Amino acid sequence: MCSSGMIRKSLLVLALALLLFAVGAIAYASSEDAVWPESSGEVVESDGKLIIDASHADQGYVMCCVSAPTGHRMKVRVTYNGAQLMYDLDNEGSYEVFPLQLGSGKYEFSLFENVKGSKFSAEGKIVLKVELGDENAAFLVPNQYVNYVRTTNAVLKSDELATQGDIYNTICDFMTNEFSYDFVRAKTISSGELPEIEQCFDNRAGICQDLSAVMVCMLRVQGIPAKLMIGYADKYYHAWTVAVVDGEEVFFDPTAAIGCLNAKKYATERYY
Repeated sequence: MCSSGMIRKSLLVLALALLLFAVGAIAYASSEDAVWPESSGEVVESDGKLIIDASHADQGYVMCCVSAPTGHRMKVRVTYNGAQLMYDLDNEGSYEVFPLQLGSGKYEFSLFENVKGSKFSAEGKIVLKVELGDENAAFLVPNQYVNYVRTTNAVLKSDELATQGDIYNTICDFMTNEFSYDFVRAKTISSGELPEIEQCFDNRAGICQDLSAVMVCMLRVQGIPAKLMIGYADKYYHAWTVAVVDGEEVFFDPTAAIGCLNAKKYATERYY
């Protein structure tokens, strides 16, 4: 027959096991509960060669694609209250995520096809009236500039770090202590090249846009709205992060944190 002491010990061990399981489940569920874009086909608009699935516009994003594969380069111009952003678009007909990062309101999407040399032809225009469920919704979703999926290593690492409590400061410390600046990539990167999250994370090295995109990715999947900021740090073209923590915008520059920049003035040009 078991003694009362043995019973209490067994119950304590069981309780501890359940607690550890719950912590692990919470960490795993955090990225599983993140916003993972999809083209569900509930609200679809088309004009010319442009197709937009706006089924989840209230969540801060739409999905765009061309109606048929083409061998030409495709671009999408997004216009909102006079502001314009240009994106490349896959020319094989695959959907891509376009963030609605400028807030609720009217967005105009214009498609252009590179027909010859530097000449582009207009191939479609769609206007969407967007009402976001949350003004920070776009900053919880992957896109071309902050490009990740469920199995991205930075996503998996963020779940591991989430078990340590204060996830924002934990990720800041992780970026500061684990990463370095990639001076070779800084000299060889092509104009217009997008951030490389997986490469930067695996090598633990990148340039400003890579480092910032890694951090933004890790924050977003943990439910912390985060922006990839692009503009100038003093005279240098640069990228950094701004996150919304406890309702307040918090600035963090991973490049400066690892000792590769000491800027006094930041000027934002655009953000994703």
